[in-house]
This record gives sequence, structure tokens and C-alpha cells, in this order.
Amino acid sequence: MTTKRQLRTAMFLACLTLAVTWSNAGAADIPVITGEQWTSSSPEVQKAYLIGIANLMQVETAYYAKNPPTHAQNFVPRLVKGLRGQTLDSVRDGLNRWYAANPDRLQRPVIETIWFEIAVPGLQKNK
Repeated sequence: MTTKRQLRTAMFLACLTLAVTWSNAGAADIPVITGEQWTSSSPEVQKAYLIGIANLMQVETAYYAKNPPTHAQNFVPRLVKGLRGQTLDSVRDGLNRWYAANPDRLQRPVIETIWFEIAVPGLQKNK
């Protein structure tokens, strides 16, 4: 019980810190990783990006474990379900294949590509 309380306190403080730090930041100020950055990154950097997303999903899932938000409020549960069975390497390889096959779409954000090209088809398989 104490561990959960400490986790919630730590999450609250982290969110508060981010809110204060980014309070003056608009959507245009927050960097979005696109296929341009993805395709010019090393495999290690690509994996680090994917690990960051995976960590975000794990923290959010743990935080909302007892009272998860509805699907309309949060896409993380659907993202987790859609990526079930994937590995860091399979997602990285899938992204690399998609951007190689679509060089005219390098402006597309990586998170959007993960969602539409990997997670959504995974949702259909993992019903």
C-alpha cells in the first residue's frame, strides 16, 4: 500500500514538474519525432525511443490499474493491446520497412505510424 502511495506521489510530482516546466510551451514547442529523424537515427537511438514509449505505457498502466480511464479518455490501453506480441525489434523493423516503402511520407510522426501501421492492425488480430 505504501509503495502505491509513493508511486502516486512520485507521479504527481513528476507531472507537476512537467506542467510547470512546459506551462508556457505550446504544441508547436513540443518536438515530434518524424520519419526524417527516425530514418537518420542509429538502431540504438531508435530502440531508446521505443523504450521511452514502452516505459510511458507501463507507468500509465500501473498508475491507472485500479481505476482505468475509458477508451474515449485514453488511447494507451488500446495501444498496449494493439502492440501485444510485438518486440522492440519487430516494431523498429516495421517502422523501418514502412518509411523505406513510403519515402514521400517522412514528415509523418513516428507515434502516428506506430498507431496506424502496427497497433491498429494488432487490435484487429488481438480481439
